[in-house]
Amino acid sequence: MLALNFFMADMQAGVGPFLGVFLLAHGWQSGWIGTVMTAGGIAGMLMTTPAGALIDATRSKRLFVIVPGIFTVVASGLVLLSQEFWLVAASQVATAIAAAAIGPAVAGITLGIVRQAGFNRQIGRNQAFNHAGNMAGAGLSGLVGWLYGFNAVFWLAALFGVLSIISVLMIPGDAIDNDAARGLARATNDDKPASGLQVLVASKPLLVLAAALLFFHLGNAAMLPLYGLAVVADKQADPASFVALTIVIAQGTMILTSLVAMRMAEKDGYWPVLLVSFVALPIRGIIAAWLVNRWGVYPVQILDGVGAGLQSVAVPGLVARILDGTGRINAGQGAVMTTQGIGASLSPAIGGWIAQELGYGPMFLLLGGFAAISVALWIVFAPLLKPACAAKSERAHQGMAATVTGVA
Repeated sequence: MLALNFFMADMQAGVGPFLGVFLLAHGWQSGWIGTVMTAGGIAGMLMTTPAGALIDATRSKRLFVIVPGIFTVVASGLVLLSQEFWLVAASQVATAIAAAAIGPAVAGITLGIVRQAGFNRQIGRNQAFNHAGNMAGAGLSGLVGWLYGFNAVFWLAALFGVLSIISVLMIPGDAIDNDAARGLARATNDDKPASGLQVLVASKPLLVLAAALLFFHLGNAAMLPLYGLAVVADKQADPASFVALTIVIAQGTMILTSLVAMRMAEKDGYWPVLLVSFVALPIRGIIAAWLVNRWGVYPVQILDGVGAGLQSVAVPGLVARILDGTGRINAGQGAVMTTQGIGASLSPAIGGWIAQELGYGPMFLLLGGFAAISVALWIVFAPLLKPACAAKSERAHQGMAATVTGVA
């Protein structure tokens, strides 16, 4: 399981952050770079909710990791063959559609192996290895990009796609309890098709979480690639090595913060964990606007690591806790990821065009400002959220599934 998270992260880290500077080197402007990233983001967003429902229903959960690995290999080859707009856009759309299932699939596989009681600790370990994989993948990509050019980065991503497929096939199929993997209370034996949007709308805590994440990712998703573009466009750093550095710093921080999030959640619940993650982004936007140079990457990306590292543990853990007993956990994971995807898919286009028209400084301030809405939502709805975010699950005598009406 840990090896899967490591190689899967390598696979995902290999191409995405480098795509912007790769296209910039081939004459693309920031607005069109943001647009093609948004096209992939929208495709992934549209598929995440139905993918989560499919993962709840299927007993072949490993397949939803294998397919994205295959698509990563194919997409890497397409981008290398041609940098024509429609071909690049098609490769990003295809990759995003396949990858939409990865988050719910890994969460479901993990839950099916360790059950609800062990999920918080295991998701913390998973994310630590995931971030370590991102860091290793970025470091290797930066090294091979510096030594052999950008083409080598895409070949490396394809290699990690193959290793991800091998890793998931090493997990025995019978080690996954498919009822536990979807959070199904055995007494209900509910095999009805799961609707992710129904799950989301029916649970008020889940709905507030999704809204807060939407605004956070509206500001966060474009911050890393556009910060790299800002510094590279000013000719202050080598493109491949600088982008690799931004990822290594953030992912190194995420390794620590994912483990901290696991401990904080056990002691104080998920509410303060997510509050800290939301607060980190406005501060990051201010620093990014003030320090658009090779030295600014350190505070900017450390704050990225704080926000994303805390959320990588808290979000799937909280969704699993809220929906425990409903049999709809992966549909809920997919629905929440869809709302994140709405923000993340719009962010590159919004950020790219703002940067092109107003400059990078104002763009970073505006992106950081979106997370202030997340902070406000989290504080205003604290009385509703804190019981759902409590440190200990109350399902045994209270029934966390009671927070969801008409779902189970």
